[in-house]
Amino acid sequence: MNSSLKVIASFQYASEAQIVKARLEAEEIQVVINNEHTINTDPLISNAIGGVELMVFDEDEARAKTILESISKYSLDNAGEPIHCPNCNSSKIEYYTSITDFKSFIYFFVGFLFSVLPMYTKYSYRCENCKYKFNLK
Repeated sequence: MNSSLKVIASFQYASEAQIVKARLEAEEIQVVINNEHTINTDPLISNAIGGVELMVFDEDEARAKTILESISKYSLDNAGEPIHCPNCNSSKIEYYTSITDFKSFIYFFVGFLFSVLPMYTKYSYRCENCKYKFNLK
């Protein structure tokens, strides 16, 4: 039997690929991760080389894609329910970090200049439909 590997998804970080890999392996699908060590060594080149690739064998491709589609790519609350936008009630909510206030910028600049950690970052949610930014209470 001649099987070849197919890329079914790519991720910016290896940790994201590891989570999906574990989900697929729980369904007894053999998974190979490509570029993981390269990106762990230098995360800044992730976009340049196509990210961390999640690969499965031909015969598992359809089932793996079905499982992949069942995984929510949007933010969930602690109970596993989708978070809804307070502005438009959409469930397409992303969790992100930004450097928008002065305090964040100063911490980022000092951290970048002197290579010190931890950096101060501000996390919030953003609706992908209306671009409304909010925090959970």
